[in-house]
Amino acid sequence: MKNKRQIGSEHEIRVAEYLKQNGWQILTLNFRCRFGEIDLIAKEGNTLCFLEVKYRQADQYGDPAEAVDHKKQKRISNAASYYLYHNRIPSDTPCRFDIAAVTPSGIRLIRNAFDYTGNFN
Repeated sequence: MKNKRQIGSEHEIRVAEYLKQNGWQILTLNFRCRFGEIDLIAKEGNTLCFLEVKYRQADQYGDPAEAVDHKKQKRISNAASYYLYHNRIPSDTPCRFDIAAVTPSGIRLIRNAFDYTGNFN
């Protein structure tokens, strides 16, 4: 029996493969820092994308994207700020926050799913 982390990792890899097949460049899987974590960091064209991958095994559990609440958005935003700072990425780099909602029927990519909500200093 797989635990939630194993299942999540499998779907993160699945989403990374999907993105690569669609021309994205995968930069980082599972970026972690003291401010939070980001499932996938990728580039679509010139845009740096911070992706949260959410999986639901059945529709009765709701839309996977609904699980990315304000608190989760804030943690992702803070981790993204740290990633940008730590990697000396210029402040004028186009960035966005996406959600990859994964269900048995496929992957639904939600671009610009939420705005920056962090308070990283």
